[in-house]
Amino acid sequence: MIRRREFITLLSGAAAAWPLAARAQQGALPVVAMINGSRADSALETSFRKGLSEAGYVEGQNVLAEYHWLAGEYDRVPALIANLVQRRVAVIATPGFSPAAIAAKAATQAIPIVFGVVEDPVKLGLVASLARPGGNATGINFFNAELIAKRLELLHALAPKAARVAVLMNPANDTSAKTSLEQAATAARALALHINVVKAGTSAEIDAAFTALARDRSDALFVFGDPFFHGRRVQLATLAIRDRIPSSFSLRDYVEAGGLMSYGTNIFDMFRQAGIYCGSILKGARPADLPVIQSSKFELVINQQTAKALGIELPPTLLASADEVIE
Repeated sequence: MIRRREFITLLSGAAAAWPLAARAQQGALPVVAMINGSRADSALETSFRKGLSEAGYVEGQNVLAEYHWLAGEYDRVPALIANLVQRRVAVIATPGFSPAAIAAKAATQAIPIVFGVVEDPVKLGLVASLARPGGNATGINFFNAELIAKRLELLHALAPKAARVAVLMNPANDTSAKTSLEQAATAARALALHINVVKAGTSAEIDAAFTALARDRSDALFVFGDPFFHGRRVQLATLAIRDRIPSSFSLRDYVEAGGLMSYGTNIFDMFRQAGIYCGSILKGARPADLPVIQSSKFELVINQQTAKALGIELPPTLLASADEVIE
């Protein structure tokens, strides 16, 4: 027969294993903690909130949402994750931010995690398989290898005379940067392009990187997808125009800021989908049973004004295939 004290201990263990149940019993609103490495972005928060709403959850009514924007300070990730685990939040969401997803997975096997990663989540150790994650994590995966190769092809089409391409990476996002670099090198060889690596993890280092581009006589700039760079997209686009260097980015936001072109997933849709999955988990779905969503919606956006400023004549076929041309 189980003694009363032992029974209470068992109940405590169950609550730790599934914090949402404990919070429901206590009458407290479940907390969803969203983490991203970029600057605070109200539009992305709105997309995440929209996903929660589509799943039946409204902030302040039946869920509390926390938005943790790290503004490039990736070294804050371990302490932040430790705090969220200690507080036993209901769900940790890391759309577009691999370092936080990896850290969360290492820190807890109990709290559900909803990620959004460019790398293979199986190789990252986040899930057992895409169809059956099998643990406490699931989310969205967008194909980095295919995107990197396609972006280089598009940049080559826009600037066919560019032979030396500088790739800008954030060393703080080591796992993603290494994967992207390997794939960029493979794609560059097929196009007979020379790759030159430059690194930046602060605003000052971005300025220094452009000084290096001029010194190395790079013909074009290829910026790896990274939350820190997303938060510095105006700086990147402005410097690229100043130095008259064709630039390729992963998201349309950069092109709206003045970058030449982008090809990649729709980041707003990714944040919305992350919100939907968080809502599904709050309703009782297990991450182990929610298949990883493979992004299939990609968009090509070109800034025609920037092309004119750089003296680039846009090929009619490329203009026709663009999802949007900013004039």
